[in-house]
Amino acid sequence: MNAGARVVEAARGAIGARFRLHGRDPATGLDCVGLVALALNVAVPRGYALRYDDVAHVVRVIEAAGLVPAADVRAGDLVLLRAGPGQLHFAIQTGTGMIHADAMLRRVVERRELVWPVIGRWRTAGD
Repeated sequence: MNAGARVVEAARGAIGARFRLHGRDPATGLDCVGLVALALNVAVPRGYALRYDDVAHVVRVIEAAGLVPAADVRAGDLVLLRAGPGQLHFAIQTGTGMIHADAMLRRVVERRELVWPVIGRWRTAGD
C-alpha cells in the first residue's frame, strides 16, 4: 500500500467521528486540523483561531511538516480550501471525493466534492 492509500485509509477510519474545534482524537472529536494530524501522522499546531486567513503562514507550517506541493490530484493529498472570508479549511483527497470535518454536520464525512476554492494541495515526500 502506498503512502496516499494509507492516508485515505486513516482518514476513512475517522468518518463518523464528531466535530470538535481543536479536537485531536476520533473518540472525543476532530476538527479539520485534527483529521490532518490523524491521517498524515504529523504534528499540528494547537490554539489556532476559527477565523484565520494567513495562507503564507499555513503553507509554511504544512511544508515544515514535510509535505511537498502537488500539481496533480492524487488520493491521499492534503487539500487547503477557502471555506469563506477569513476561513481556511483542510480536507483529504480520496479517489472519489474528499474527507473533511464538517462543522455544519458536526462530524467527519466523505463527500464527492467540496464547492470551496482550492488554494493548494500537498502530499508526503516521495509519494
